[in-house]
Amino acid sequence: MLLHFYKMNGAGNDFVVVDNRDLSLNLTKDQIELLCDRHRGVGADGLLAVEPAENGADFKFRYYNADGGEAEMCGNGARCFGRFTSALMEELPEKVSFETIAGTLAAEIVDDNIRIAMSEPKDLAMDSGASVPGLDTTLHFINTGVPHVVAFVDNVAAIDVLTHGRAIRHHERFSPKGTNANFVQILEPGHIGIRTYERGVEDETLACGTGMVASALLHHLITGAPSPIKVDVKGGDTLEIGFERSGDADFTNVTLTGPADFVFEGDIEI
Repeated sequence: MLLHFYKMNGAGNDFVVVDNRDLSLNLTKDQIELLCDRHRGVGADGLLAVEPAENGADFKFRYYNADGGEAEMCGNGARCFGRFTSALMEELPEKVSFETIAGTLAAEIVDDNIRIAMSEPKDLAMDSGASVPGLDTTLHFINTGVPHVVAFVDNVAAIDVLTHGRAIRHHERFSPKGTNANFVQILEPGHIGIRTYERGVEDETLACGTGMVASALLHHLITGAPSPIKVDVKGGDTLEIGFERSGDADFTNVTLTGPADFVFEGDIEI
C-alpha cells in the first residue's frame, strides 16, 4: 500500500502525520514503528492520525509513539496537529478543537506559533518517594495528559539522560505503564532548561510538550514563579507555559505556546 504522509516538527519533536478522516487506514503497530524508524522509514518520534470527531469537536487526535503504541497525549504533537488540521478547514479558524484520550483540546494560531489549551493536570506528588542510583535529587510526579517525573538538577547539560531516564521510566513506583522523565535546571526565576527521556520513544527527544508543562508547573510550586514560564528545550527553541492558580487551588487554563512546522510531504510503500 502506498501511504501519503506529512512530516512536521514542534520544537524539534518530529512526527509523521496522516489524514485518516475517511477511516480507510488501519495501521498496525509494526507499520507505525517502521514509519517512525529513522533508518528504514520516514523517521519520527511518533505518528499523528487525523480522524473524524465523535463528540462534537472539529477532529479526533490519535497519537502513537515511535514503538507503535498509542498514547494519551503529546503536547508538541498537539501543536502540530492544530496547525495541520486548521489547514484542512475551508476558512482559517481562530481555534480548532480535537478529541484526545486525555480530553478535548483546542489550538489557536498566535503569530508564528501555536497555542494549545492543555488538559488540567492530575495525580500530583511533590515527592514521589522514588529514587534511582547516582541521581541525588527529589523525584516529583504529575500527570499533564501523560505521566511525568520531574527532577531539578544543578547542571542539566551534565546529566546522563539515558541512564537516569531509563531507570526512572521503568521504576516500580510507576509501574505498570511507566513514566516520562524530565531533568530541569532553573536558569533564572520563571525560566528553566529541560531535557526529557520519553516513554515509547525510549530515548531522549529534542522536546516534549507535556514534559515542559509538567516541569513549569513544578517550578511554580517550588519557587512561586508566576505565569508564563519560559522553557528552553534541547532542540534550541524557547516555549511558554501559561496557567492560572489562586492560592492552593488546582491549576486551570494551562497553555503551551511554541512552533509547529511543516517539513515535507511524500509517499511511502508500507
